[in-house]
Amino acid sequence: MTTGTIIALVGAALATILAGIGSAYGVRITGQATAGVCAEKPELFGKLLVIEALPGTQGIYGFLTSVLIMLRIGLLGGSPAELTLAQGWSFFAAAMPVTIVGIISAIYQGKTAVSAIHMAAKDPSTSAKGITMAAMVETYAILSLLVSVLLLFGIPV
Repeated sequence: MTTGTIIALVGAALATILAGIGSAYGVRITGQATAGVCAEKPELFGKLLVIEALPGTQGIYGFLTSVLIMLRIGLLGGSPAELTLAQGWSFFAAAMPVTIVGIISAIYQGKTAVSAIHMAAKDPSTSAKGITMAAMVETYAILSLLVSVLLLFGIPV
């Protein structure tokens, strides 16, 4: 494999690893809050599960970006392209929006979701508001995914 191909694969790996770390952290803290509330009010589990799951999406976005990179360079279903150094760095750069925004937004979405869980614990009718609050952070993760995808498909191979 060429150095360019390796650099592209490092970008793909980082997208999954860092966005996944952010999601794992976000889901962990929301899981702790959900467990605490459900110990007292088990009937709220269904409403809180949606809020708890939201920070997990950034890991999915990072994984999707990694798969798209591997598809674009021919690693899945064929032999990888021999990328130039410039192409490798282009793929690496294309992975960075979802990588960086993924880890940060998952952590902050988790923190917002914890607040939403506490709000719903006091008044279960506010769970939809809590989902909306946490989903606002998701907007930036989606935008970063979109930028990464657009960049990926703009790179000639």
